[in-house]
Amino acid sequence: MMQKNETAALVDRTDPANRTLNLEALRSFVAICETGSFRRAAARVHKSPSAVSLQITKLEELLGARLLDRDARNVALTGHGETLLGQARRLLGLNDETLAIFQKSPLAGRLSLAAPHDLGVSLVPGLLRCLAEVHPSIHVDVRLGTSDAVQKGITDGSVNLALFNDVGPSAIPALDLFSEPLKWLVLDGGRAVEQESLPLAVAEVGCAWRDAALNALQTANRAYRVAYSSDTSMGQVAAIRADLAIAALPLSLADRDLVEAPSQYNLPELPHTHIRIADDGSELARAFIALVATEMSPRPRAAAE
Repeated sequence: MMQKNETAALVDRTDPANRTLNLEALRSFVAICETGSFRRAAARVHKSPSAVSLQITKLEELLGARLLDRDARNVALTGHGETLLGQARRLLGLNDETLAIFQKSPLAGRLSLAAPHDLGVSLVPGLLRCLAEVHPSIHVDVRLGTSDAVQKGITDGSVNLALFNDVGPSAIPALDLFSEPLKWLVLDGGRAVEQESLPLAVAEVGCAWRDAALNALQTANRAYRVAYSSDTSMGQVAAIRADLAIAALPLSLADRDLVEAPSQYNLPELPHTHIRIADDGSELARAFIALVATEMSPRPRAAAE
């Protein structure tokens, strides 16, 4: 069977069609690098994981270099991948800047957006980048806090937009962006989950995931103690990796070392977590909501592939 590097060697680089990089493939490549996952990248660029994988394969063949080392759970950049990442961001930036010159938006002004710490790091930058591409004259001030504080910002009128994690029905009118199950994540082979009083890694008071975890354990009459507290899920993940605690976190954070707690430990079921966004009804906020809804809405698989 022909190996990938042998296939790449057969690419005729004198053919003009093979001397032009595919910007959509580069966009998928950057999404993989930023999300750390083919699945999450596929959701960002509105394609199926198999379609994204094919894009990367063709990109590697065109460049004659391996860009990513990947297995069932992890994706890592190779040296060639690191080189391409900077180039890809510059090419995409120039593309988007050029489009903005010819597709000027009449909307201008300033918005305030509140979000929890996790979403402020993981989701907000991508959304703001999309906003800047479509409405470059809208500027956004970002405030980070707990999900409770974020929602309060909408109800008291101190912010225009609230992006937040939630479980169960929303307490305020909001658009559902996506959801996934919360699961008890533990270190694979770790001992923390075996302790009689479960050591928990949680976020600060007001976090929806913290409330879901504590409510589930209290309802099940399971003994627990807060062993670690962090503003971000990455802090909780660090505590799990050190086998100091277990945590109720989105299933997408599971990897080679962090796994769902085995059923033998009889941990209580957890709800789904929802990512939602609410606005104050202003013109600029509604424009942002419309853009977010378009960017994050799933597309039919047949079209994606």
